[in-house]
Formats: sequence, structure tokens, C-alpha cells
Amino acid sequence: MKLLVTGGAGFIGSNFIRHILAKYPTYSVINYDKLTYAGNLDNLRDIEKNKNYRFVKGDISDQKKVARVVQGVDVVINFAAETHVDRSIMAADSFIETDVRGTYVLLEAVKKHKTGRYIQISTDEVYGSINKGSFTESSQIQPNSPYASSKAGGDLLVHSYFVTYGLPVIITRSSNNFGPYQYPEKVIPLFVTNALQNKPLPLYGNGINIRDWLYVMDNCEAIDAVLHKGKTGQVYNIGGGNEVTNSDLTAMILQTLGKPATLIQRVKDRPGHDLRYSLSCAKIKRELGWKPRTNFRTTLQETIAWYKENEWWWKKLKDEEYRKYYKKQYKTV
Repeated sequence: MKLLVTGGAGFIGSNFIRHILAKYPTYSVINYDKLTYAGNLDNLRDIEKNKNYRFVKGDISDQKKVARVVQGVDVVINFAAETHVDRSIMAADSFIETDVRGTYVLLEAVKKHKTGRYIQISTDEVYGSINKGSFTESSQIQPNSPYASSKAGGDLLVHSYFVTYGLPVIITRSSNNFGPYQYPEKVIPLFVTNALQNKPLPLYGNGINIRDWLYVMDNCEAIDAVLHKGKTGQVYNIGGGNEVTNSDLTAMILQTLGKPATLIQRVKDRPGHDLRYSLSCAKIKRELGWKPRTNFRTTLQETIAWYKENEWWWKKLKDEEYRKYYKKQYKTV
């Protein structure tokens, strides 16, 4: 099987490529990535010479280049996206360009070249916030941030191409991922690396916001199951079943690293901050037999250890431009 993985130099995409090449030695993977600030070929340094792996630099909004790279592949798996909520609040144009128009360009190429399957990697954030219970795949889409809205727009396009053109599409929506190679603007790598440098950990508001945490390799296995057994036209929720408040998560990180709570810096809450995300994963468990295999506390400790042991990977990412963004974004209460 020949896979085109868009956004494969990012966090989840790179972990998925590594998973596929290790599990299926006869498969080949084309990694198509624009290499924006969050795209990093260091994520795949260990497999860059694999004979079944090829990297192509390109933008999913580039119609001509996408049309060329899609030819001859069996499956397109779209990880490419702008994903950081804070950045979308500051400026949403790149989110609309990549997450909506880029999805459209990919769908058009898949339609034209009759690619066997298209899998859209989406997020639980398209459902919005929920106080009680859990979202199912039939829940109403009600995004509350420009990022979530751009992903919802892409999802709706994918669904329309299934209904209108019969395109063989599937959508996955996962909860918050964590693990190695996550760009240090997301909360876990940001807090871990800041704590390692004895810098403040910017905790939004009162810290009561709840997220369901999913280890990235559990997500990769779920996407693998969708790739091989998923039903065309369906949506599959992928959650970790680990709902934790931001305050408790922060405390776990500091405790693991042996750092003091005085590093916590309360900062002004961001606009439209969703209170709680929660997914029901009954469908993917029932239909595809998937459920997360890992233990949250164990994989969190392993993830923290990875960042501690791989300073070479993250320290250069926290350069002057990143520090300027950090200073501008987080204002002390």
C-alpha cells in the first residue's frame, strides 16, 4: 500500500509515519509537508533513509503540486493543519487557508485521480464544550474558536464530497494528544520545557478547564484501525478516557520534575476558552475493536522523560521569535 501523509513532519503525522513503517514493512509513505514553524524533519531523523519513505516539501493549498503528488497513491491521510488555538485567536487567516482551502484542494485531487481512500484527521474541538456526558459522532458541531471552526469547515467539506461525489472518505476526531515530538507551544511540552528551564508555567485563569488526554501512539493505532477497517463515509471519535483539569495536569508535571508550585504563573484566560471536552469512543471500540492500550500517568511520565532527555530537539525551537510570541501571548493576571 502506498500512503500519502500530508503534514507528516508535524507531531501526530511523524509519529504515525514511524508507526506505519515499523508495522508494515511492505508499505511506502510519501510525507508531504510545507515545513511551517511546527513542521520539523528532525521528528523523522531516525527513518529518513528508509527505502519506503520519501519526503516532498509542499503546501496542501498548492493545486498543481498536490495533483502531482497524489497520483499513484492508494490512500491520502490529511494531518496537515494549523492547530494552535491561541494563534488562531490572534490571526485566523492561515487557519482558513490550510484547514479549509487545503482540504478542498486535497479532495479535488483525490476525486480527479480516483484515490482509493481519503482520511481526514480532525479534532474533538469541532463539537465545542460539554458540561456533562460525552460527545458522540452524531453530536452537533458547534466550534468556539477560529481554529475549531476552520477544522469544522474542513470536516463539512469532506462529508459533502462523500454525499455529492461518493468520494471514499473517513473522518477521525481525537481528543488532546501528547507525547514525543510535540511542538513546545502546546501545554504539556511548554510546561515541561519551561519547568526544566525554571521558567514560569502560564496557567490560564483558574485552571479548571478539563481536557481528555490521549497518548499519541494510541491515536496512531486508532488511525491504523480506521485505515484498514473503517467504513467509508463514517466519523470515528478517538479519546483517551483521561479527563484532567489543567491545574491537576500542571501539578503532575511539576511533581514529576521535582519543581516547585511557585513556577505556576496565573495568566489572563483566553477568549472563548472551552470548559470541557469529552468523547464517547463506543463506536470505534464496537466497530473496529480499538481502545487505548496505555496508562495515562505512565505515558505522561515517559513523555516528560523524553523532553528531559532530548533537549537537542526542543531547545532550538524556543528561539527569539518563539520567546517574543510567548511574551506577547501570556499576560499576567
